[in-house]
Amino acid sequence: MQTIDLAKTPLRELNQALQAQAEQTNQTEWVIENPKGGHAIAVGLDAPIEVTVNGSTGYYCAGMNQQATIKVTGSAGPGVAENMMSGTVIIDGDASQYAGATGQGGLLVIKGNASSRCGISMKGIDIVVHGNIGHMSAFMAQSGNLVVLGDAGDALGDSLYEARLFVRGKVKSLGADCIEKEMRPEHVEILKDLLERAGADADPSEFKRYGSARKLYNFHVDHAGAY
Repeated sequence: MQTIDLAKTPLRELNQALQAQAEQTNQTEWVIENPKGGHAIAVGLDAPIEVTVNGSTGYYCAGMNQQATIKVTGSAGPGVAENMMSGTVIIDGDASQYAGATGQGGLLVIKGNASSRCGISMKGIDIVVHGNIGHMSAFMAQSGNLVVLGDAGDALGDSLYEARLFVRGKVKSLGADCIEKEMRPEHVEILKDLLERAGADADPSEFKRYGSARKLYNFHVDHAGAY
């Protein structure tokens, strides 16, 4: 196990060392001490390594992740796991706004709450939030799954495409073109798998599914007020 103390090692050197594992994966376990809310920690990784960040992070932690498993023992600032491609990112605390934005694959687990715009423009990522999410979450979400064990804020799924949204708690309001949909057996299986992978103790039958009404795919004058 390799331990790097950011109180002694510059962040640039840390990220260079982690990114270098794409060519040489002999060191598979990494521990990062004293992150002190630093920005862009553990970004651009592309190797099947495990990275534990002991503390809270700032902007864009674990961005563009591929293959790696990254765990933050504290909370994360805006843009955690942005444009994630694969692998797993776990946040033990809360996540700030636009968590998992534009994510194309992999699993993002937030054990606390997520702020506004969680999963904005998601393109295949799976996001499981154990707590609540803020307003405008899954805005223009294209594909993937967003699972929320708590409540969702205003305008959930605004301008949604084909992403699936599962919410156990209350939804303050739905965004344009987002509607409640039938929870079919295949959706129960998808949700059950995600809950298990995210370590979430919840019954899939307690959730409601939301998706696109598909009325904004093409402009129609009768729906102009929804744009």
